[in-house]
Amino acid sequence: MSDKILVIGEAKDGELRNVSFEAINAAKQLNSEGEIVAVLLGDEDLENQANDMIQYGADRAVVVQHENLKSYTSEGYGQAVMAIIDEESPNAIVAGHTSIGKDLTPKLASKLESGLVSDVVDIENEGNQIVFTRPIYSGKAFEKKIVSDGFTFITIRPNNIPALDKDESRSGDVQTKEMDITDIRTVIKDVIRKTSEGVDMSEANVVIAGGRGVRSAEGFEPLYELADVLGGAVGASRGACDAEYCDYSLQIGQTGKVITPDLYIAVGISGAIQHLAGMSNSKVIVAINKDPEANIFNIADYGIVGDLFDVVPKLIEEIKKVKE
Repeated sequence: MSDKILVIGEAKDGELRNVSFEAINAAKQLNSEGEIVAVLLGDEDLENQANDMIQYGADRAVVVQHENLKSYTSEGYGQAVMAIIDEESPNAIVAGHTSIGKDLTPKLASKLESGLVSDVVDIENEGNQIVFTRPIYSGKAFEKKIVSDGFTFITIRPNNIPALDKDESRSGDVQTKEMDITDIRTVIKDVIRKTSEGVDMSEANVVIAGGRGVRSAEGFEPLYELADVLGGAVGASRGACDAEYCDYSLQIGQTGKVITPDLYIAVGISGAIQHLAGMSNSKVIVAINKDPEANIFNIADYGIVGDLFDVVPKLIEEIKKVKE
């Protein structure tokens, strides 16, 4: 299908996001014989990250380093990626369906006059066709897409297409390109992040989410402890955010983040349809709620009816025993 596939990597605080490695596997599924070229952008030396991409399956890497790429802007990243596309003439592009990917890829597709299959959760080979599966109607259904002709451009949802095993013996060419990144209409003077404890929720394998049932900001403390024991992240329903128990950056749902962890534990969450849209595709769902009629139990794989302030500490205690 494709002779050359560009994979757009993403770094956060100097570390590559897992979706960068997952995108390489997605590229392999498009064409196992095609050349995979990793693309990394930033204002610092990214050679180590480029070599990581190669060890996870890329054949070579192209790095663009420029002061105007320190923080993401659609103009800066768009110029850099378009320049690489013009030079490499790929048959396909794979990127993560992240906040950056969702902003950048439609603009690139428009310039390329290409279609875009976004939020892909599965890739299958059926005969001579590649079939892409993506959720629709807030995750209540799935549709299958094929690219019948021309350029293939997809974004993949994190935590759905696993990364290949890292092979430290792999090596490949890392090319650092210089280019003029100009006409930046958006100037970022400073970035202020609201830090949260634990792992990044977007790529966490385990997410503990609290709802109005936690009753207060202090009620989230046992959730953070449980997340720490499980090596996971903490999220929240919109109800908990609206009640100011936590920051809106933790919101999961139709108007928040859409996640697909291996394990999702809903604590004190009733299960409004808007919340389910953000987490219903989790692989295993555990619900903890004192109301046996709560809607969350309808989609849960395991349910615990009880007071979360009794149940969660007991869970933490038992998990610690298993780990000892």
